[in-house]
Amino acid sequence: MMSCYLPQRAEILEVIDETPNIKTFVLKPERKFEFKPGQFVELTVAGVGEAPFAIASSPFQEQLEITIMRTFDPSLGRYGQVTSAIHQMKEGQVVGIRGPYGNSYPVEASIGKDVLIVGGGIGLSTLRSFLLTLLQDRKKYGRIVLFYGARTPADLAFRREYESWKQRGAEVHITVDVGTAGWTGNVGVVTTLFDRVKLDFKREIAVVCGPPIMIRFTVEKLLQVGYRPENIYVSLERKMRCGIGKCAHCNIGHYYVCKDGPIFSYQQVKDIPEWW
Repeated sequence: MMSCYLPQRAEILEVIDETPNIKTFVLKPERKFEFKPGQFVELTVAGVGEAPFAIASSPFQEQLEITIMRTFDPSLGRYGQVTSAIHQMKEGQVVGIRGPYGNSYPVEASIGKDVLIVGGGIGLSTLRSFLLTLLQDRKKYGRIVLFYGARTPADLAFRREYESWKQRGAEVHITVDVGTAGWTGNVGVVTTLFDRVKLDFKREIAVVCGPPIMIRFTVEKLLQVGYRPENIYVSLERKMRCGIGKCAHCNIGHYYVCKDGPIFSYQQVKDIPEWW
């Protein structure tokens, strides 16, 4: 058995520019890598450090895809070292990965039900893995509805795939906070899409990932329209650091997000003040 502290090498096969500050890295691990949608890896850049990142690809494909935003830490006044370093890497270079870690989205619980997926910004990366898993065996599920929002049209990730998702049976609804010249879609935060699309919340699973404030207000909206807490799932991966429950950085209430999550039902966390 491999040590949970020891990364394996993974070659960068392709780098895809998603937005001005988001890139998708297509990786080829040196050994077979199996995972479930919602899980994450610790990615290492030699000589710089490591950080946790959600897996964005389908578990049914051989290559691993990690979508990474170059982050800025206002408290330090600088960009993140790991995200800045990997954004400078090219095809043919090698990173380290260890994992997968964490639990997964409710794939089995979604069978026979409608599924609403709500994403904001980089949060669509982990949700993409869940969406592609559902579309792999489309007939098992009811409606599959995606609500996705970003700050501007230029900040929308995976734009090249929206039509493919529609063709495979997903309903895709996009919004931006601020429209720009040529934008003809919805303008407003992601929760405004609830006013445009009729949903049957009585038989739906809802899955949410995005910036903390977006998650909070989306959950409030879901509860308002009738979703039950046990049918709402949130990803809290932003709190993680070491990935194996040693650093305690991701502790909320009696949970460690990296070990007990990063996917939680709202029922699990609703009474924890700092959950979001």
